[in-house]
Amino acid sequence: MPFPTIDSHIHLYPESELSSLAWHTPSHPLTGRHSVAEFQTATSSPPELDGFILIEADRKNDDSKDWTAPLQEIAWARRLLAGAPGADEGFTLADSKQCLAVVPWAPVPLGAEKLSEYLAKAEEAAGSPEVWARVKGFRYLLQDKPSGTALGDGFIEGLKLLGKRGYVFDLGVDQHRRGRAQLEEAVDLIDRAHDGVDEEEKVVFILNHLCKPDLTVISQTDPSFIAWRTTMFTLSKCRRTYMKLSGCFSELPDGLKARPAADIFSAILPWLAVVLAAFGPSRIMFASDWPVCSVGVGDDAWQKWHKVVEMVCDLAGLSEEDQRMLWSGTAKAAYNLNEFVAVF
Repeated sequence: MPFPTIDSHIHLYPESELSSLAWHTPSHPLTGRHSVAEFQTATSSPPELDGFILIEADRKNDDSKDWTAPLQEIAWARRLLAGAPGADEGFTLADSKQCLAVVPWAPVPLGAEKLSEYLAKAEEAAGSPEVWARVKGFRYLLQDKPSGTALGDGFIEGLKLLGKRGYVFDLGVDQHRRGRAQLEEAVDLIDRAHDGVDEEEKVVFILNHLCKPDLTVISQTDPSFIAWRTTMFTLSKCRRTYMKLSGCFSELPDGLKARPAADIFSAILPWLAVVLAAFGPSRIMFASDWPVCSVGVGDDAWQKWHKVVEMVCDLAGLSEEDQRMLWSGTAKAAYNLNEFVAVF
């Protein structure tokens, strides 16, 4: 029997706000509306899907100087949680129950004072205590930022502030395109953010997409694989780190993306095995990275990735309890999700 599932990493945006996305161009494969209606089509709305966590979609911010678009994204999440869409925004009142949590962008590099100012504006954009309560953490993508960005004093101050206020931080780095240095920076970042902080106030890190390893290599003796594997075990030593089992399709060779789930599973098994061994099912959570996962894969990408993760569970012989953690329990624990209560 399928286990109830939380998709812990999806991106949604209305067509009317495409111009606010930093990566958008008219020819981009993810142009157009990507809302709850499209997500439901992609997942075939399985009854076991309990809900999703909405992750910021990289809105324009002018190197953290302009907060207009990120705050606009929070207003979009507010409409979603309220079940009050604008014209042609792709969701209904009933759909609001699917959004279990929101992880917006935040200007973490600016330091504690400016971050506090932003959080106040973000809370105002959320519009009500009930909606603001669904904001469980923040993200500032590091995958495309200059080396050393995460190690500045302001960034560390910002992370310590998030931890003190009980928020998690979604950490997105990219070994495939940026190399070993980004992995080393992630390790150093976590050490510095936790240094001198009481245990209960240490920020929780949720690592995105296996840290984007290079899945085009064919040998486990390749230096990039060895560096990534070593970093996974190093990161897992910190008990306040979690890993999202997601993002692999984007790192695959183009010829493999269209292959059946079983072929993809076989090709990336060494990486999946490392993550499972390092973090264990109690600190791994299912995530799809929809709609990014569909690029080059097709409309069945979500279902295909779900099958790959099922194969992970089967091959590892995970117990029923461990599988429940991987499919939903870990997300609930990491994001401190309470039973969803409609906010309006």
